Amino acid sequence: MKTNTSVPETVAAIDLGSNSFHMIVARLEESGTLSVIDRLQESVRLGGGLNKHGLITDEAQARALACLETFAQRIRDLPDSAIRIAGTNTLRVAENAQSFVIAAENILKHPIEIIAGREEARLIYLGVAHGLATQKGKRLVVDIGGGSTELIIGRGMKPLRRESIYTGCVSASNRFFEDGTITKKTMKNAITEASLILFPQARDFKFGRWDEAIGCAGTIKAIANIVQQQGWCNEGITYKSLKNLRKALINAGHVDKIELDGLSENRRPVIAGGVSVLFAVFKILKIDRMRISEQSMREGLLYDLVGRINHTDVRDATVEAAMARWGVDTSQSLRVTDTVEQLCETACDQWSIDVEKIKPLVKWAAMLHEIGLQVSHNNYHKHGAYILENADLQGFSRQEQALLSALVLSHRSKFRDAAFEQLMKPFIKPSKQMCVLLRLAVLLHRGRNDQAIPDISIKIKNNKINLLFPKGWLDANGMTLADLIKEINYLDKVGYKLSFE
Repeated sequence: MKTNTSVPETVAAIDLGSNSFHMIVARLEESGTLSVIDRLQESVRLGGGLNKHGLITDEAQARALACLETFAQRIRDLPDSAIRIAGTNTLRVAENAQSFVIAAENILKHPIEIIAGREEARLIYLGVAHGLATQKGKRLVVDIGGGSTELIIGRGMKPLRRESIYTGCVSASNRFFEDGTITKKTMKNAITEASLILFPQARDFKFGRWDEAIGCAGTIKAIANIVQQQGWCNEGITYKSLKNLRKALINAGHVDKIELDGLSENRRPVIAGGVSVLFAVFKILKIDRMRISEQSMREGLLYDLVGRINHTDVRDATVEAAMARWGVDTSQSLRVTDTVEQLCETACDQWSIDVEKIKPLVKWAAMLHEIGLQVSHNNYHKHGAYILENADLQGFSRQEQALLSALVLSHRSKFRDAAFEQLMKPFIKPSKQMCVLLRLAVLLHRGRNDQAIPDISIKIKNNKINLLFPKGWLDANGMTLADLIKEINYLDKVGYKLSFE
């Protein structure tokens, strides 16, 4: 996988959706704006390939990987820093998602992030907000994907409330219209189930909480295209036009017999499921009219990537917010963070670690290593690891949260080697090495005071780590010496040989 620390001229984003895969390529102008130069989209119906055991079938994987072979030709020369690839609902829930991701990464030659539903919602809103003129008041943004539906209320560029619910055009179509038959009863049952799933969100997302409703992405854009070409409304989607479409689908009786202007062949197999979900959204959230946005998550991925390139990474703000929420001792976290970054400067070169991706995560782990103290002092590292793996952390992928969790879990006491083995393969070895440095930084600041840590020389050869302290410093700091002696045993159990003088 390619890395490059310079500012890229071309950036790209790939959205691995449950129904379709999308790629967008853009030129990053000197002004920081984006100029789209290429778009690719293919309906792969990955979610439709989920069997009753929760596995993506070989046939569905073959369709998806063939699509990625095409995408790979367009991005093969881009460094990792110039591309974001995100997997959504199907890759969140599939039992064999990890093996598929490995195969996909071998084709794309870039890492794939699996993002949580609320993070998907944040990126959707970011894309929509950049594509529409800023207006007064709040917006409700709705995106119906293949396996999930995202609801976001926001003002201007800021999402205020985000939710992801587990129903989409593919999952609804598979459940209620699997053989293509559409009846009044099956349509009613599909709408009822989607309504029941949406109902708990009604209070927070219904009309009155927002000033305008906006729909985006494939399902909603396809429905808008149909109702407008049929002459049922002039722009966007109205509740009345949606009723007309529902009636037309029932009258057709089967997806193969639908004859509607604006319906593409790729959308035909999942249109009934998509209409049932959108109808429930309109009904439960009391929407009368919905505008359409041409931008969605893939554009949001690009804008988020540009933010990282320009050093306005939302993850920094997320970590600061988490520290405030959980009452983290800021002074102590900064001491540990400064020391671990100093150790990294020397150690990463000796271990030949690509610091571009791993170093920020180690920094954030250092800042959050005591997040579990608000739960309990006993086993606080375990509480902290649980929080970081399961919390809604804006900007972080699931794999990144798993890495933070592993680092915090093993920053003290026993080094839990098994936690790292569950990470993405490229992260396993360097994250263990970085955890050694985090443990040392925490150990050196056990006194929790502003006493300066001396310059420490660190020499590394494979798994042998030697620390050289100023003469007499360890003798004058007996507590640190005792902790280092204990650390020798902890690290020895996982194959690291620590020595010091």
